Amino acid sequence: MLTSHSLDGDTLHVTLRHSLDIATRAAAALEIEALVHAHRPRQVVVQVPAGEPTPATLSTVLRAHRMCAGLGVPLTLADAGTAMQRLFAANTM
Repeated sequence: MLTSHSLDGDTLHVTLRHSLDIATRAAAALEIEALVHAHRPRQVVVQVPAGEPTPATLSTVLRAHRMCAGLGVPLTLADAGTAMQRLFAANTM
């Protein structure tokens, strides 16, 4: 598993266990999608690994964001560094 998760009421918390690369990003995105469909949360919070995000990590989070947006479920980042927050905001506006 590339992710771990927990539920807090109607909030699904997903943690990416490590930075992703091109070989692992699709599997991680599918794990997140399966969790969202299984738990039907009202919101999703994703925690990414500390440090500079890899392009694959950002791609995975953006893919999950688009999927959640299509379901009407907001997705936010938790404890993400400034670079990740900036990239996420720039690509989700």
